[in-house]
Amino acid sequence: MKYLISFMVTVFAFAKAYTQDIAPQTATVDIQSIRALVTPIFETKSIAGQVWVSFKPFEDVAEVRLDAKHMSVTDSSDIAIVTAQKEHIVFKGDFKASQKYTVQFAYNATPKQTLYFVNEGGNDQIWTQGQGKYTSHWLPSIDDVNDKIEFDISVVAPSNYQVISNGKMIKKETLGGSTVWSFDMQQPMSSYLVALVVGTYQQTNFPSTSGVPLEFYYYPEDAFLAEPTYRYSKQIFDFFEKEIGVPYPWQNYKQIPVKDFLYAGMENTGATIFSDNFVVDSIGFTDRNYVNVNAHELAHQWFGDFVTATKSKHHWLQEGFATYYALLAEREIFGDDYFYYKLYESAEQLRELSDNGKGQKLVATGGSSLTYYQKGAWALHILKETVGVSAFAKAVKNYLTKYQFKNVTTDDFLAEVEAVSGQDLTTYKKNWLYQSAFQAAEALESLKKSSFMRSYFELQALRPLSLNEKYKQLDNALRLPNDYLGQEAVYQLVGTNLQQSIGLYKQAFSSKNTLVRQAIATSVEQISPPLEYQFESFLRDDSYVTREQAFLKLWLLYRANTNLKKQKALLTQMEDQFGFSDGNIRTLWLTLSLATQEYKSDEAGARYDELVSYTGAMHPFQLRENAFQFLSQIQSFNRTSLRNLVEACTHHNWRFRENSRRLLKQLVKEERIKDIMTSVKPLLSEKELAYLKRIDL
Repeated sequence: MKYLISFMVTVFAFAKAYTQDIAPQTATVDIQSIRALVTPIFETKSIAGQVWVSFKPFEDVAEVRLDAKHMSVTDSSDIAIVTAQKEHIVFKGDFKASQKYTVQFAYNATPKQTLYFVNEGGNDQIWTQGQGKYTSHWLPSIDDVNDKIEFDISVVAPSNYQVISNGKMIKKETLGGSTVWSFDMQQPMSSYLVALVVGTYQQTNFPSTSGVPLEFYYYPEDAFLAEPTYRYSKQIFDFFEKEIGVPYPWQNYKQIPVKDFLYAGMENTGATIFSDNFVVDSIGFTDRNYVNVNAHELAHQWFGDFVTATKSKHHWLQEGFATYYALLAEREIFGDDYFYYKLYESAEQLRELSDNGKGQKLVATGGSSLTYYQKGAWALHILKETVGVSAFAKAVKNYLTKYQFKNVTTDDFLAEVEAVSGQDLTTYKKNWLYQSAFQAAEALESLKKSSFMRSYFELQALRPLSLNEKYKQLDNALRLPNDYLGQEAVYQLVGTNLQQSIGLYKQAFSSKNTLVRQAIATSVEQISPPLEYQFESFLRDDSYVTREQAFLKLWLLYRANTNLKKQKALLTQMEDQFGFSDGNIRTLWLTLSLATQEYKSDEAGARYDELVSYTGAMHPFQLRENAFQFLSQIQSFNRTSLRNLVEACTHHNWRFRENSRRLLKQLVKEERIKDIMTSVKPLLSEKELAYLKRIDL
């Protein structure tokens, strides 16, 4: 079969923030439910709300606290004195043990994080990202994953917007130009999993095989992208219910793309929010599909949402499980070779980290994402092989059933495994959970159980040999219908004499395997004339990565040969291609067209303006970043693009923000840029000016 690989599978290298080990008052008070009516206000990036908090003290108390960052209380009920402090809202009263109370109050907040207003003045969106302990920035709640609460959220928004939150939408009422959307959750969850999205969406709905309603959201203009974006979603859902053996624990499941999200995705209870960078067409699916993130966040609905780790040291119980079960789902879709190759890739990363003395224990606080996600997945894979598939599956089912809607430790899970398997797991625990070094030798033996991986290792062992010594084996690998063996063969051609390897290259070019063709496009640094025709065929591949690489390298070849005619023809051929949502091909085309002598000179100004326009805040940060980088390469920042770069230096997405700051610091070394900055400053916001002041600009 043809294997499709996502270049974003390593997106989890950036770990989501996780809660500190805190316990505000869970020992004395049970917060049972929070019902809220909230109104996000686009103009002021603030929120106003009314909250009804129901709780039952375990003992007589005079004070109950909610976590609430920088909020003000505007009204409250008469059964308690409700006041706002810097980080809390406090109820004072005479609260008796075992008696249920409901306190109502109104509040206002202007969140500095967690509730994000994007695309102001255009296609507005609001979305939340509360991972760990941050929901209290926009909704009074409890910043402790061990306190599980039933949340019922109602939202007031302009009637031309869609509102999505956790649970079932039970009511939708129009009031003037606004609509009140009411959602009901039937089961409790940790506060960090409360979600809210407001934006312009359409949706497609269908049930899982078990009857769970599945809702898939997309922007109206992206209707034709819904199928490739959500491809295999129902198959993944059905697979998990069967593989895990425990029915999906929530009322429904929604998936919502948003602009400039902080991470790849977030597993809010029943409502995954993910980056719209994964919204792709059928060609983009080849290179950057949503399958891995889709499966990972769905797996969290069981591992993390349904059963939640008590402390950050047990975080692998969430991320390791989600990573491993996502890989099992991908195995179901893409096959065994894909499954083992992805295990091999992560094993190589973990081995390198360990060899450099940077390995980490799996059960510990402060672990990296590579540890919690990939080492956690490997620990589960080895555990399954240790106790057997049947025992592992039964133990996981027992674990989830026993601790449903509760919090767990690593020992809780392993106790279930030992009870089912009858095995003493002392050695396993020592090697895989409490040992900082990665067990590379054991991982290798596990990988060798795959005949494909044995063939791969045999091919890999040929790397030190001369081309003549391994020619036949490389040729055989390129003739096989396997992306990974062919890819390895191509990489072994790098640096060889073209006269000797031309036959192998032509064999590789004839391949229809995606990774083989991408390997050629990315590994050949400079196109030699004998490969020119074959590279031209890449411009029509079902891969935007391959197309982009071929486009750039052909243009460089024609420029080196001073073949202006071919340069122009190439630009004309690629003019209508945009590529991914980050405009990888379009921004490259604009840059190369501006750098090509006499290419449609009368339109050069419009092309430059288009490139500059992509730096604006109305565009996704990935597209903006590409435009900034290309403008830097051609040394052509103007007042507009520099103004947009300064704005990017205060952006909420930290990766984009830090990249923008590095670029700005590099640019302002030039006197020309400093002069432009003088004219830009009057256009900047207070926040932007404050940043410039901090860096002495």
